Amino acid sequence: MPKTPKTVEEFSPDELPPLAISPEKVCFIIVKAREFDAKDVVTEPDAGSNPSDDNMISVLEDHGDDPVEEELTTFISGLSEDEQIDLVALAWLGRDDNTLDDWAELREEAANAHRTQTEHTANYLLGMPLLGDHLEEGLSLFGLSCDSFEADHL
Repeated sequence: MPKTPKTVEEFSPDELPPLAISPEKVCFIIVKAREFDAKDVVTEPDAGSNPSDDNMISVLEDHGDDPVEEELTTFISGLSEDEQIDLVALAWLGRDDNTLDDWAELREEAANAHRTQTEHTANYLLGMPLLGDHLEEGLSLFGLSCDSFEADHL
């Protein structure tokens, strides 16, 4: 009979895997990733009109000089190696049907990918569809939430 994975409630506090990245940093990335994911394709690359005349619609389009993308890239690049590894592992944890029992293996895979990466961590993560959702699900598997962060910062 296969062993059923433990939920966060079934882990004792000293059994719960440690996170190298703070939940606040992950929540900031979640909020910004959702802003980035909400961008639409560019419909008029050289509009030439005054943004206030067309209701600032261009801020909702995915232009190459997107300030949200730049902010996320700078923030993720400023994280320590361990924080970047945990961030990738959290995104993988929240994707598919992973559980906390998978954390050590996911983190090891993320560490190996980080060492042999051909792509920068920020670029890899920003290319991941639904990054914010995956990170939020990963945090929830640790019993953590962004509710208070969002209330304080939105």
